[in-house]
Amino acid sequence: MASLMCYLMSTRLLVLLPLFLVIATNCFSSMQPHCNDDESSALLQFKESFERNVNACSDPFAYPKFASWKHEGVDKDCCSWDGVECNNDTGHVIGLDLSNSCLYGSLVSNSSLFHLVHLQKLNLAFNNFNFSQIPSGFSRLSRLTYLSLSFSYFSGQIPSKFSELSKLSYLDLSYNYMLHLGNLKGLVQNLTSLQDLYLNYVQISSPVPEILSNLSCLTTLHFIGCELHGEFPAGIFKLPKLEDLSMGGNQELMGYFPEFHSSSPLKILQLWGTSFSGKLPASIGYLDSLNELWIGSCTFSGRIPPSMGNLTQLTTLELSNNSFMGQIPPSLSNLMSLNYFYLSYCQLSGSIPSSFGNLTQLLVLDLSNTFIRSSNPSSMSWLGKLSKLTLLSIHGYNLTMEIPPSLENLTQLSFLGMSSCQLTGQIPFWLANLTQLIDLHLSFNKLQGQIPTSMFELEILQILNLYSNNLTGTVSLDMFLKLKSLTSLLLSLNNISFLTKTNVNATQNKFDVLALASCNLRHFPDFLRNQDQLKGLDLSNNNIHGQIPKWVWNISKDTLIYVNFSHNFLTGFDQHLVNFPWPQLQILDLSSNKLQESPQIPPPSTLIYLVANNMLQGEISPLICNLSSLYSLDLSNNQFRGILPHCLVNLSGSLNILNLRGNKFHGMIPQLAMKGSTLRMIDLSQNQFEGVVPRALSNCRMLEILNLGSNQLNDVFPSWLGTLPELRKVDANNFTHIRAFTIIPLAGFTVPEDYPYSMTITNKGKETVYLKIIEVFAVIDLSSNEFNGKIPQFIGNLNGFQLLNLSHNNLTGHIPLSLGNLTTLESLDLSQNKLFRMDTLAANTTYFP
Repeated sequence: MASLMCYLMSTRLLVLLPLFLVIATNCFSSMQPHCNDDESSALLQFKESFERNVNACSDPFAYPKFASWKHEGVDKDCCSWDGVECNNDTGHVIGLDLSNSCLYGSLVSNSSLFHLVHLQKLNLAFNNFNFSQIPSGFSRLSRLTYLSLSFSYFSGQIPSKFSELSKLSYLDLSYNYMLHLGNLKGLVQNLTSLQDLYLNYVQISSPVPEILSNLSCLTTLHFIGCELHGEFPAGIFKLPKLEDLSMGGNQELMGYFPEFHSSSPLKILQLWGTSFSGKLPASIGYLDSLNELWIGSCTFSGRIPPSMGNLTQLTTLELSNNSFMGQIPPSLSNLMSLNYFYLSYCQLSGSIPSSFGNLTQLLVLDLSNTFIRSSNPSSMSWLGKLSKLTLLSIHGYNLTMEIPPSLENLTQLSFLGMSSCQLTGQIPFWLANLTQLIDLHLSFNKLQGQIPTSMFELEILQILNLYSNNLTGTVSLDMFLKLKSLTSLLLSLNNISFLTKTNVNATQNKFDVLALASCNLRHFPDFLRNQDQLKGLDLSNNNIHGQIPKWVWNISKDTLIYVNFSHNFLTGFDQHLVNFPWPQLQILDLSSNKLQESPQIPPPSTLIYLVANNMLQGEISPLICNLSSLYSLDLSNNQFRGILPHCLVNLSGSLNILNLRGNKFHGMIPQLAMKGSTLRMIDLSQNQFEGVVPRALSNCRMLEILNLGSNQLNDVFPSWLGTLPELRKVDANNFTHIRAFTIIPLAGFTVPEDYPYSMTITNKGKETVYLKIIEVFAVIDLSSNEFNGKIPQFIGNLNGFQLLNLSHNNLTGHIPLSLGNLTTLESLDLSQNKLFRMDTLAANTTYFP
């Protein structure tokens, strides 16, 4: 009977148990504390202090989390609001996450946010605080352990009171590009609990304080692009918990690698774009937890240690742009987890070990511009095993062979870069099997034959760069319009004839770059009328005659950056331009045509302006001085006349190349340079300038080439030339050649860094045209003037010169013995003066007495 009673009671309990659970849950919920009224009110005030601006949402998935916060109703308890976290015992707000909430407006010091004094976690990242300053009121949130204000458009100084937030373990102020930190040491010295510190792209501009080496809790330290300088404390590498050290993009930050130990927990090490130097220690192989190593664009040297093959957890290895030398260690083929491998612009030699075929997880491989060589297709067979590659860049890899057939297996490639590889033979038809190709670069090779028709089956190809090969045949626009995604087409400097007549709607392709130089064009292609997105247009070295049509100036008005119509037979313009049509233009080359009238002065954005070798007349408009960023100005070999505008001196802070040779300019040479001048080459020869050489040229501290020959100057020898440091370099290898500004790549087409210009110099008794000044070429030409007086002894200090021409002047006295110091001199012309000859001259000099 007792057993029966027990059974009945237990059965009843089981039946009632769900009811008890419901009652208990409701009782427990009723005991949960509600949000404090003051904190609820503070949150609502904070909400109302900002606009709801969809333009402040930087993420397409962002939404205003505070939109559902309400004063009354069932949702009036702030502990249930989106983005709010409360303490389960007290009901105080301890967490607030309003990241990506489209907040717009200024955050002020008396904000109700700072009434939430129990906050432990605060995330306001990815909003727009309208470049307001970070208020010092944050110091009132003394319980904060987590604070993120990244990507939030703050500006000004980080308040010194931030250092009072001593409980912080996580601080992220990154990507507020107008935010400054005047005292990094002052910020961190009290934050002894810090584990994660992110200050990427905050303007710090100071050394890295040694005190960071004492923050033993640090696991993450990010100071990318902070303008740090000085010596990096080596002790930071040895912090016991540090897993992520990212200091990239600080060009003035110096340092070296210490000896590493096997206990190091480092997983990510980013030092790219710094001035870290020295050799990589063999102990780097102890960093067996390392996943990512980014040390490109530093000044490391020596050999790559074979011990690096021990870093088998690496997924990213970036060693580019250093001075590493020797062969690639075969041990690197042990890094079978690698996804990204960058080794470009190093001084490596030999060949790639065939065992690199083991790196089957590679997605990106960049071996460009090293001294690595391969002589036969079999030496490249290992590439065919890397079937997951999406990017392969081997620009400048000396192959001297046909395109390796092993590449046919790389069917996932979206980028293939093989420029300047000495490739021979024809473009193989099997390239069409690489159906994922988006970018194809085969420029500056020796490829022959016709473009295979299979190339036009690459349906998603966007960039086709065949610049400077030996390709032949006739192609038509219709063929390229089959590539419906094509935006950049570079066929220049081949033997191709490009036909532009088409019945296909040419507007379906919106090109960014068209390079059709030397393509046997006889007129401006009509399909250009419909192009409104071009950034680069090159129609040079063709047979285009007559005037530039009016419609040409309407092409891509808002986008064109680079225009080259040089080396044609253009005579003028079909209309008078009231305003120059391309406001974004940076390079304009109209040289070597038959132009008889000048175009309007190009826009202030212009960096390179070339109209040499035409028949242009008239005076130079003072409006040219509005080109405040001008780098190169070449008006040589025309029929310009008049005096030079005095305002040219205003360009001396940007101008590197000034070539006015072979015109009819007269009058005094104006003061062309002020202090800080960047001029490196000045050629005013073969004009009718009079008077003296302006003393202001002594401000040209970077001047390397000076040519004032064949004028009517009447002056004593300009002794101040001896004060110009670049004119008396002892080591000729240190001379930098006159270089054009490197233009940002235009959708696959980079304007050559050494942008061509010409210079005619009387050398070894005859005039020689130099289409480009080589690196070690240094010149002074003051011939055919009326310079008088003695040649000063200092001229012997100008070692590093190849040419010195002082002929056809009225110089007197002895030829200085110091000329014998000019050991690099190749041509010396002192003829047609009144000098006394001496015997000691450089042995390799061609001398004209």
